[in-house]
Amino acid sequence: MGTPSFAVESLKQLINDKQEILAIITAPDKAAGRGKKISESDVKIYAKNLGIKILQPTNLKSEDFISELKSLNADLFVVVAFRMLPKEVWQIPKFGTINLHASLLPDYRGAAPINHAILNGDTKTGLTTFFINEEIDTGKVIFQEKCEILDTDNAGSLHDKLMILGGELLIKTVNSIANATAKSIDQKSIKIENTRQAPKLNKEFCKLDFNKSAKDLHNKVRALSPYPTAWFDLEDSKNTIKVFETSYEIVEHNYQTGKIISDNKSQLKISTKDGFLIIHELQISGKKRMKTKDFLNGYKF
Repeated sequence: MGTPSFAVESLKQLINDKQEILAIITAPDKAAGRGKKISESDVKIYAKNLGIKILQPTNLKSEDFISELKSLNADLFVVVAFRMLPKEVWQIPKFGTINLHASLLPDYRGAAPINHAILNGDTKTGLTTFFINEEIDTGKVIFQEKCEILDTDNAGSLHDKLMILGGELLIKTVNSIANATAKSIDQKSIKIENTRQAPKLNKEFCKLDFNKSAKDLHNKVRALSPYPTAWFDLEDSKNTIKVFETSYEIVEHNYQTGKIISDNKSQLKISTKDGFLIIHELQISGKKRMKTKDFLNGYKF
């Protein structure tokens, strides 16, 4: 059960490991973009050529869907980046339902663990496989794998690293269950200083507040690049600037926070409470993503 590209890698590795996939459960097709063309999930696109049964329920509690799941007689359900499952679903298989989560649980429960780890300036994160229960991301942990977060990582690069590692951890987990060697532990027994949440991101959350520190703003850009992307409004126009790549400097200055400073050639930086956020790659409304130097060739402050 999965929808985005993160789940595709896990499916590939399960197939390469000679696991018998009885069915794929993924999100329903939807109209997307200006032309409202029908869009299929990444998992469905990958699975279509494999000859595997594909289910796309709109209601996970419907009697027809539950009946179809039971008829598969599956040993195990595997969930990677899908929806919260009702008990009627996750309790069906005799070996239970497992989930792959992109954090070291119980830290960063929620929909956006990769983004929040970078946002908070963490230097490490990881992956967890666990048995699903009634509450989201709280089930018994089977395996965990740590992963370093580099200063150069953004949400996109960390996503791709965890995607590969996650598939490998999932294979290890599935085989341990099949071999009856899997041992699970209660999350309450895992010692952690403080448990942070990773709620879903919305547009307002992604807006840059230049009253924050330069480092925090830089981490926010990293955490949201390339998607859903940090942004701010230009004061002198109706344009929005999306920001993809930055650096920062900590220095005293007399500028009001949010002041844009540019030589109109190659430099573009914005004053923060303790320095400057230096913008290297951006996108203005209606234009393509570009380097700051290219942007300033056609736009003057």
